[in-house]
Amino acid sequence: MPRQNTQPADYPQAVVRQIQQLARNIVIARRRRGETQAQWARKLGVSQPTMARIERGDPAVAMASYVMCLWLVNQAEGLAELIAPQHDQAALEQEVGRVRPARKAPAARTPAGAAASDRPRAPVPPAPVPSTAQEASAPPVAVVREEASPWATPGQGRPNAAAAGLAALMRKTSDRAT
Repeated sequence: MPRQNTQPADYPQAVVRQIQQLARNIVIARRRRGETQAQWARKLGVSQPTMARIERGDPAVAMASYVMCLWLVNQAEGLAELIAPQHDQAALEQEVGRVRPARKAPAARTPAGAAASDRPRAPVPPAPVPSTAQEASAPPVAVVREEASPWATPGQGRPNAAAAGLAALMRKTSDRAT
């Protein structure tokens, strides 16, 4: 057996408590099913002494053994979701904090000295005239001209990762407030 790098006494108490709680829940699940440690050990492909260590909450037992216990009681499905990147709030906040706003390019001037944004825009085409009574009763459909997003990556027309992360963070914060 390979030598363990971290001694169980070196683990933070919060980690040890979580493993012990997991172990207690495994014991309860096994007993509720009326099965012995030996039966579970066979199903999991581990020895009976390893099963006993799992139920004691031994942090030196391989994580795969604990995950196999979860799988045995149909609880392993959401395990990877616990640490999915989109749920890592602290990392998202750090990423957003590292993003610096992009510098605006100087406005292009026309020969007359007017800013490009002062130029008249192309006219919006009028809404089509309804041809039937049913279409006439429908509410008019507004034609919306798409404006360039300030968060768009130049030349790509899609939001950058920092902006998407910031938007998700803002949505999450506003959801909590309501």
